[in-house]
Order: sequence, then structure tokens, then C-alpha cells
Amino acid sequence: MARKMKIVHLPQTDSIEELARFWDEHDLTDFEEELEEVAEPVFIRNSETTLQIHLPRQQMEGLRRLARQRGIDDSTLVQQWVSEKLSVA
Repeated sequence: MARKMKIVHLPQTDSIEELARFWDEHDLTDFEEELEEVAEPVFIRNSETTLQIHLPRQQMEGLRRLARQRGIDDSTLVQQWVSEKLSVA
């Protein structure tokens, strides 16, 4: 008796775990007919970098209060301060 071959299609998910599991078990060349060429970048790298700083609660509260008074969020206020300091340097 002949076995039916199961047809596998590219996954339609955004789950990193599901995609990783799928590509661990499959080869891209098996799906060439389902692939399409795109003219524009699919992933755009962000040129910004994140910096995590630890502040005592009192300083953080003061930062948030100043930012609120200026109508901006706390990270924007810190970015402004860093820009100001670096432009003087």
C-alpha cells in the first residue's frame, strides 16, 4: 500500500517559537515555489541603542515630575539632556 505524502506549507504565524521549530524540521529549498521576491526591505534595523540606568526612587520621581511638566515622557527628557551635554563636549 502506497503512503500518502503529507503536503507541508509555510507557516502563517508570527510566533518565534513556532517558526524556529518549523525551520528546525524543514529546509527552505523545499518551499521555493511558495516564496516570492520582495523589492523593499522586510526588516528595518533601528539605528538607536538602548541604555538601561538605575536611579534611586527619589531621582526617578523627580525625573518623571520634570518630564510631565514639560509634556514629554521621561526617556525623551533624558535624551534631551544627553544631547545637550554631548553638543557642548
